[in-house]
Amino acid sequence: MEITFRWYGEKDPIPLSYIRQIPKVEGIVSALYDIAVGDIWPIDKIQKLKDKIEAEGLNFSVIESIPVHEDIKLGKSTCDELIKNYCQSIRNMGAIGIQILCYNFMPVFDWVRTDLTMRNPDGSNSLSYDNLKLKEIDLNKISLDLPGWAATYTQKELQNYLNAYSKVDNEILWQNLEYFLKKVIPVAEESNVKMAIHPDDPPWSIFGLPRIITNEDALDRLIKIIDSPSNGITFCTGSLGANQDIDIVKAIQKFGSLDRVHFVHFRNVKHTGTYNFHETEHPTEFGDVDMYEIIKSLIEIGFDGAIRPDHGRMIWGETGRPGYGLYDRALGIMYLTGLWEGISKTLKNI
Repeated sequence: MEITFRWYGEKDPIPLSYIRQIPKVEGIVSALYDIAVGDIWPIDKIQKLKDKIEAEGLNFSVIESIPVHEDIKLGKSTCDELIKNYCQSIRNMGAIGIQILCYNFMPVFDWVRTDLTMRNPDGSNSLSYDNLKLKEIDLNKISLDLPGWAATYTQKELQNYLNAYSKVDNEILWQNLEYFLKKVIPVAEESNVKMAIHPDDPPWSIFGLPRIITNEDALDRLIKIIDSPSNGITFCTGSLGANQDIDIVKAIQKFGSLDRVHFVHFRNVKHTGTYNFHETEHPTEFGDVDMYEIIKSLIEIGFDGAIRPDHGRMIWGETGRPGYGLYDRALGIMYLTGLWEGISKTLKNI
């Protein structure tokens, strides 16, 4: 297992030198943020970013992510050229030794929350999601833009995409994902790259858009599209944990034992309704995800991929990119490493 930390490049208020000081962090999760969605990622730019990270004594372990163009998800006539570009980007990252690619297949919007600064009783702020509040959002009047999104759209672009997706249901989206994977996974295999799809966040339809990577059945269907270790999963405990119908401990044991879990996002959530939740401190007692059992399962299956703390609270007066502050994510790493050491030693003595 390699403990990693997400870094948003030069515009991230958290410098690599600070990340380097967090005990046990060895790798960085990052991306190129100045490349238009659909364009090829030049190998020299990836190498430059890798050199900068390594100069700080860290590894460039995971690319999160090379965004999938909406025309691919929609199955438009332009998708073949865009997939060709995507394949070349995979070859380029593989050529310089970056072996894990986290991506998603969520239409139009990436992860979505309705409140970026929910006030907690202790004075910290958390990200939260309320389905009723989402339904009150008029996309004709505002343009959503959340931290970590690969793209934002003008009102005209957004409406064009929403209109296009009105003709796409879940099954069509699955067909377009299958078409994409059958083109890119063989290239990933040749390039020694493991692709790891991120579950939809939240794991249900929003704004009437189809969402398909939402539960255990969906992950089953995904890995059966093409039987390859390069066709894998980013197991996000927070995204999947928002779905109250999935046993995420069972799921991580199942897909991990099949060697399909290549990357883990370590995050806890608290359910406040069927389609409502907020993000909490990482330890089990504060949310509804059994973090102890998650780590125990990873150890038992021999997980040797990358793991990072996901969306932390904003604490101790820190300001910056919501969900991606330094302090709470660093605390999450300390909790994660404590669990890992304690459980590992206990299991060895049984």
